[in-house]
Amino acid sequence: MEINVLEKQYCTFYLCDLFLGIEVTRVQEVLKYNEITSVPLAPKVICGLTNLRGQIVTAIDLRRRLELPERPAEDNYMNIIIKNEESVYSFLVDKIGDVIEISEKNFEPAPETLKGVARELIKGAYKLKESLLLILDTHQVLNLI
Repeated sequence: MEINVLEKQYCTFYLCDLFLGIEVTRVQEVLKYNEITSVPLAPKVICGLTNLRGQIVTAIDLRRRLELPERPAEDNYMNIIIKNEESVYSFLVDKIGDVIEISEKNFEPAPETLKGVARELIKGAYKLKESLLLILDTHQVLNLI
């Protein structure tokens, strides 16, 4: 008898040398660079606000949230628009990957090598042929707001 294994889909992206994923069900859309208006006195991880077709969206720099090195000034970011129960947010990332489907049976706890805030924000990982896909906990990322 064949056992039905659950498959999950992830929107993948890159930050520095990390390969990360967010469940597709949490992603509204992916956009190229979008102008951001800074907000005085906002926490450092909040880059500001962006206008998404008339809707004001809070932009969160995932490099800062994960305490990674700052993005070089000449590098443009990409936006992953995330749906939350109450609102919509933009996660700023270096580069967008693909949508991939992975068997749930291959999910593992977060690697012990993760340090600092990354330990709290990464749910776990999948070992892929060429890389390690770290799964971002979007609820934890938004806990700052």
